[in-house]
Amino acid sequence: MRTSLGSSIAASGAVIALLSLASIPAAGQGTGTPVAGRGPKTPTGPAPRIADGKPDLSGLWQRPYVPDMTKNTKDQQGMAELPFTEWGANAWKNYDAAKGDYTGSCLPFGLTRSMNSPDPIQIMQSATYVALLYEQNTWFKVIPIDGRPHRDGVGTWFGDSVGKWDGDTLVVDTVNFNGKTRLDTIGHPHSDQLHTIERFTRTDAGHIGYEITIDDPKTFTKPWKNGRTFTLRPDWEIMEYSCEENNKDFLEGHIKGGIVDPGK
Repeated sequence: MRTSLGSSIAASGAVIALLSLASIPAAGQGTGTPVAGRGPKTPTGPAPRIADGKPDLSGLWQRPYVPDMTKNTKDQQGMAELPFTEWGANAWKNYDAAKGDYTGSCLPFGLTRSMNSPDPIQIMQSATYVALLYEQNTWFKVIPIDGRPHRDGVGTWFGDSVGKWDGDTLVVDTVNFNGKTRLDTIGHPHSDQLHTIERFTRTDAGHIGYEITIDDPKTFTKPWKNGRTFTLRPDWEIMEYSCEENNKDFLEGHIKGGIVDPGK
């Protein structure tokens, strides 16, 4: 089981749901490197491979917390200002989490904000699919990697993803977003024209290099990137997580709160 390092982050759905109000990850959690004395050493050696010869991305991965996507890679160092369009600049300027943020109502974080969160992610892989199991709110995303095209359909919180291998790198292309989410905790905007390209490269037995390209012509004048490193945690297990505040029937009084003991 995971130590208190991971447990402290996942212990309360309400706390993580209010990340938009600027929380700080537990010591070591945002670094991508296990804290000394809190679990086994990170595995070393070459990246393992599955039966078809592709790198095996499977495992439970600790991720750096990226609350601000203008801070890139190691130690969240700054990069250039985002290339906003006029629409994007206004959407950013007018955002105020204190006046309400969708995550505080347990609505889905969306793809980028979920990938930026500090809790672990379990990756499961076969020859035709890669599944991402987020501890955050027990969300999941199944990505076909068998060559199929994007589906036609309405926009969704996490978008429609398809993947393919570029050598030893899994490239995940995602479109059809609903435009109702934010890119990160501090609220950088995007529109329903968002198109993301994620690159997962298992650089060795203990690490995945992750890079995401943001392309949204309504919000930005040109594409831009953010990268970070995931660290394998074989000593952790994904934990149960529940956040149910966005329950319309409960808020309007159609159902009552609390848990009824069936034995009474």
